[in-house]
Amino acid sequence: MSDLIALPSYKEQSEAVRARFAEIYKRPIKLEVKGVSKSFTTVKGQIDVLSPIEFNVHRREFISVIGPSGCGKSTLIRMLAGLETLSEGSFLLDGNEPAGPGADRGMVFQGYTLFPWLSVKRNVMFGLEVNGRSGASVEQEALQWIDLVGLSHAVESYPSQLSGGMKQRVAIARALANQPQILFMDEPFGALDPHTRTQMQSHLLQIWHNVDVTIMFVTHDLDEAIYLSDRILVLKANPGEIQEFIEVPVPRPRKPQQLLSPEFLATKKRLEELIHPKKKTTTDDLPIVRMTNATDNVE
Repeated sequence: MSDLIALPSYKEQSEAVRARFAEIYKRPIKLEVKGVSKSFTTVKGQIDVLSPIEFNVHRREFISVIGPSGCGKSTLIRMLAGLETLSEGSFLLDGNEPAGPGADRGMVFQGYTLFPWLSVKRNVMFGLEVNGRSGASVEQEALQWIDLVGLSHAVESYPSQLSGGMKQRVAIARALANQPQILFMDEPFGALDPHTRTQMQSHLLQIWHNVDVTIMFVTHDLDEAIYLSDRILVLKANPGEIQEFIEVPVPRPRKPQQLLSPEFLATKKRLEELIHPKKKTTTDDLPIVRMTNATDNVE
């Protein structure tokens, strides 16, 4: 690890950053992951997707999970959400071991998972009704969550009338309506254009600030992970295992100008070197295959 760029040491971090992490680690442990692994049996033998991994997440932390393709990021949070079975290990949520999916865990996917035949209000109400809620209070509560994500003007609109960012805000409202202990988000902004993605990152931080919820967020975007997170869980592939758990030294509240700060750039450089280590090659040149007249140069 000595060849990796050094992040600011504890002493070099600002007083605000040190105080923030001291406060985070005093909070109760919300999620305790103990030796969780995933493997599949095929005709060619067993394929290990995730090696046994262990980590803790504290109440109201924002944790991002990153790593190269195939490292098991989505598999990990799907198992924790109860959508896939564990091969080994266990996990505790508030000290209890969940059995299958439940209202104590919310999930937001990359694809737009709204029901196209239901209005915004009815989509959010569905999240409450599926867990046994009924009556006039359900509609009122749904409207409160819709207002929280800034879509009170679109309560009667249908998904086909919404932009991609608005659809994801509805999906977030629906997931939060059951007041889960932890919200899992699997690349929720991956399909959005850069401008809308930036807006959604800001919306998410505002929502997280106002709701008592812990977030685990899968992303491929390093800037996004740093901008949103308290800590970043870095996985490596084949099989997936924890490579490093990084404390983000960028002070909160986060602002777009911080993307050029020394702390932000040092964190991004560290992540790049972890995920895309330099490989020793004899040459970077491609084989010479000329598809044009040799005298027709463009350089």
